[in-house]
Amino acid sequence: MKKWILVLFAMLPSLAMAAGANVPLDKANNDLSDQASLQNGAKLFMNYCFACHSAQYQRYERVATDIGIPLELMKENLVFDPNAKIGDLMENAIPDESAAKWFGAPPPDLTLVARVRGTDWLYTYLRSFYADPARPFGVNNIVFPSVGMPHVLEELQGIPVPIIETKVVDGETIETVVGIESDGTGELNQEEYDQAVRDLVNFLEYSGDPVKLERHALGWWVMAFLVIFTIVVVLLKKEYWRDVH
Repeated sequence: MKKWILVLFAMLPSLAMAAGANVPLDKANNDLSDQASLQNGAKLFMNYCFACHSAQYQRYERVATDIGIPLELMKENLVFDPNAKIGDLMENAIPDESAAKWFGAPPPDLTLVARVRGTDWLYTYLRSFYADPARPFGVNNIVFPSVGMPHVLEELQGIPVPIIETKVVDGETIETVVGIESDGTGELNQEEYDQAVRDLVNFLEYSGDPVKLERHALGWWVMAFLVIFTIVVVLLKKEYWRDVH
């Protein structure tokens, strides 16, 4: 009994991270075989996320090899620490103490975030920021209310303006954010921004399970072997028992 209680308490942080606002999630529709998408996702992650969030369970060399980026190109364009080697872990340079002071808590490592949160949650979350002057960083989020991080992709999307629905309940006016729309100042239009977010989420899904495609491919070979082995065993059994009967 005590063992199960300890297991439950160990799971609580993950359960809390997986929880969120009761908002319908959009489908990310990732494709881990799309190397162009993974490469663009890696570029977006390194340029917009890596300054605060590390991916400390990944190595630059492994990422480059897996998603088809030449090592020299990776080193030149996506390894920002001049002292880092191509075989190093992808750790950023922000001390946890400084990050806690600036943001209230150290930004989490994102290597496994897609496995904890889910790809649909990430895809919806990154497209659900909206301008809110009352918040410390000037933005809020429909999926994650009172979010504690800035909208780092704002230059791509533009300023996300909230679409507000107003209702009167028991004489009290209640305003609810039901959607967002860009003010058009971003570098990308809506379709391009959605695709950029999908590429970023695609990369994060890869980071959480780098051998997923290999495992699935191996699984088909294992299933084929088991089918052939079963046929051989059945035929061998019939041949063996033929003389017995």
